[in-house]
Amino acid sequence: MYGVRLWAVKHSRGMERLYNSVNPTILVMLRGITKVFGKRLDTPITAMEAGLKGFLFDCQMCGDCALSKTGMSCPMNCPKKLRNGPCGGVRENGNCEVEPDMPCVWVQAWEGSQRMRADTSILKVQKPVDQSLRDTSAWLRVTAERAASQEEKS
Repeated sequence: MYGVRLWAVKHSRGMERLYNSVNPTILVMLRGITKVFGKRLDTPITAMEAGLKGFLFDCQMCGDCALSKTGMSCPMNCPKKLRNGPCGGVRENGNCEVEPDMPCVWVQAWEGSQRMRADTSILKVQKPVDQSLRDTSAWLRVTAERAASQEEKS
């Protein structure tokens, strides 16, 4: 899976296009599924998200996905779980100070973000990860938040 993660970052522009074209459809489908089935399908949907994002991005299922802001490099793969940039211990060759054989997740994030259209997203400070969301679906959470905001507007 590590090789696929590196490939996804290297092709972050294409992954961004795919994400932007597929994500609205996924969110609409999830909203419809949630209306019909309620929370009964949350477990299989979460498993599907974990499988897909795990394969492509080595996703750690933090429940608060930042892939679109970090060049398709999951910041939760950082051994220190840093959410807003490298620790300062990046080796001269761009590898991690904790895992010397692993390229720094944030060096990859920066390179991936430069290939993406919204390349300034990486400069925005991210909120700390809400640990209560761990192992939950970011897709379902975003769907619920969008549905709630649309109901408020109505």
